[in-house]
Amino acid sequence: MAVLSLDITERGPLAEGKSFGDVGPYEQIRGVLEFGIDPRHPDHQVITDIDLAPTDESERVRFSSDFLLLKPLNPAPGGSLLIDILNRGNRTALRAFNDANLDRSGPELQLGNEFLLRHGFTVAFCGWQHDVPGGMAIRVPEATEHGERLRGQTYIQYQLTRPDKALMLSDAGHRPLPVADLEDPTATLTVREHPDGEPTTIDRSQWQFARVDDGRVVPDPSYVHLTTGFEPGAVYEIVYTTIGAPVIGLGFLAVRDCVAFLKHGTEQEGNPSAGTIEHGLAYGQSQCGRFLRELLYLGVNADESGRRVLDGVYAHTGSSRRGEFNIRFGQPSTNIVRSPSTLFPMTYSTQTDSVTGQTDGLLRRVEARGATPKIIATNTGVEYWWTGASLAHTDTEGTRDVEPPPNVRIYSLAGAHHLPGTLPISDRTAEGDRLQYSLNTMDHRPAMRAALLDLDRWVRGIAEPPPSQHPRIADGTAVRRESLEPPFGSLPGVRLPKALPERSRLDFGPEAERGVLDYPPKEGAPYPMLVSAVDDDGNENAGVRLPDVRVPLATHTGWTLRHADIGGAGHFIPLLGAAHPFPTTAAERKATGDPRLSIEERYASRDDYLTRIRQAVDELIAEGFLLEEDTEHLLAQAADRYEAFVGRTDSQGPAPS
Repeated sequence: MAVLSLDITERGPLAEGKSFGDVGPYEQIRGVLEFGIDPRHPDHQVITDIDLAPTDESERVRFSSDFLLLKPLNPAPGGSLLIDILNRGNRTALRAFNDANLDRSGPELQLGNEFLLRHGFTVAFCGWQHDVPGGMAIRVPEATEHGERLRGQTYIQYQLTRPDKALMLSDAGHRPLPVADLEDPTATLTVREHPDGEPTTIDRSQWQFARVDDGRVVPDPSYVHLTTGFEPGAVYEIVYTTIGAPVIGLGFLAVRDCVAFLKHGTEQEGNPSAGTIEHGLAYGQSQCGRFLRELLYLGVNADESGRRVLDGVYAHTGSSRRGEFNIRFGQPSTNIVRSPSTLFPMTYSTQTDSVTGQTDGLLRRVEARGATPKIIATNTGVEYWWTGASLAHTDTEGTRDVEPPPNVRIYSLAGAHHLPGTLPISDRTAEGDRLQYSLNTMDHRPAMRAALLDLDRWVRGIAEPPPSQHPRIADGTAVRRESLEPPFGSLPGVRLPKALPERSRLDFGPEAERGVLDYPPKEGAPYPMLVSAVDDDGNENAGVRLPDVRVPLATHTGWTLRHADIGGAGHFIPLLGAAHPFPTTAAERKATGDPRLSIEERYASRDDYLTRIRQAVDELIAEGFLLEEDTEHLLAQAADRYEAFVGRTDSQGPAPS
């Protein structure tokens, strides 16, 4: 077994021994997993630079991961393990399914509504990312060649919301990729008005590899300094030669072998879940949804003995992308479109790109290995508008639908944006950055809870999930983004982004197949990016329409615009969507020329609104997209929305004008 040991540093009752429903109390176990893998194993040849990693006396590559396990104290046999694919070292599953308040990486666990525990899941967390500045991480060896550290090109893109003089050579403040030579003569720094604008090269005399320390410019291989300063809104890109290549693709084997250990390891081997886990599920959102898509593409879902590891995969907001998870000098946290994350293939089924002639599919390797899991993929409007989530279920020309295989379900969450929306209504992000429109308020987590239980039942052979629900070319619900200019433009003060994000075919050079990339990539023909058509209110009419959309108080979009306060006014901002409230009264509607009916014209009262919400919830439960246990929670959320959008909580009829 690839897990050599689990070194436990802490073990004790969870929540002071509280009992969770019929499951009973849980315990939490913290420690470090020590791995040793055979670099010559055929399945490991897909890991970039595995042949250049140092080995121990047993000729195995060694690495270790931070580990946390939440398990029932008295588990029933045949249980389900859910591994949370950590997002930049942070926990996500407790927030996603338990409505926990930003549970991340600290020692204190936020258990929220206790959903995962009440349903008896064993929940595991295993470090897979090497460069996180805090939280749960993996420690991997560095590749060398003839005893020398590796050097090569890397590429970083920045788009700020506040001005700065010097920036770390990393994504999101992670461990930097240092420049190999402070005077690097090949390094280039460019600036664009927006991510797809024409680049302008900044003269080398205007910038240097340095940081600012108490007002002084100090040479530093981990920073870039611009004399005139980096302006918010503008897009800066730097290409330079770095040194040091950790074998970051080992993160995939850490996740694989952590699950294999918990499923198959014995008590004598130190497995705290020995004999209790039959089904392995993985959940990943955003970066981690992309991680799971790449894990499937690499085919590493069978352990060294050939046993399938993950029986079910839930990839949330992974769009149709992968990531920088298995390349030399990769930055796993980067979330830009002009990157390896957007390379072909995008569909789970195999297809041919009519432009490049490439034939491939996301599941090709894992199917050949006989280790294909059941898969549920959910995306929001953001992934369709920004990065082309439609490419996961259309051909590369956007002319026909590509049906997923029988073991895959794809659901678009109509009108939602990347993270769960919240109240109060605000045009400010959590970081205080100002947007041109109010933030999207939709909380799509109830649908995610239903999807997870659907996946668990599917894996257990109890029932199949509902059919896929997403925009389709065949029925006219998948349309070009620019075609929606008229309906959105008719809303008072609303305009589409000045430049819609693009996604092009990229060529990273002759060695890209083995994870060694040339920058910047050569850009080829763009891919079509289709989104859902909209109804008369501007709400998406394809996909899973949650109560916010079926019984609306606003137009909910998967896109919004930057405000002048943060630079790049009128341009698209990633990850975020908007809520454009309906006029409250008919008088307001007429005064503003709003084509949408007012709230008072739609609903006779607050009670009328909530009655319709309950009906929508019941319909979604019957369709399999919500859980009955969430009914009261959904009604309470709807009542809060009504108060926020209408400004009243009584039941005496429409709000006064």
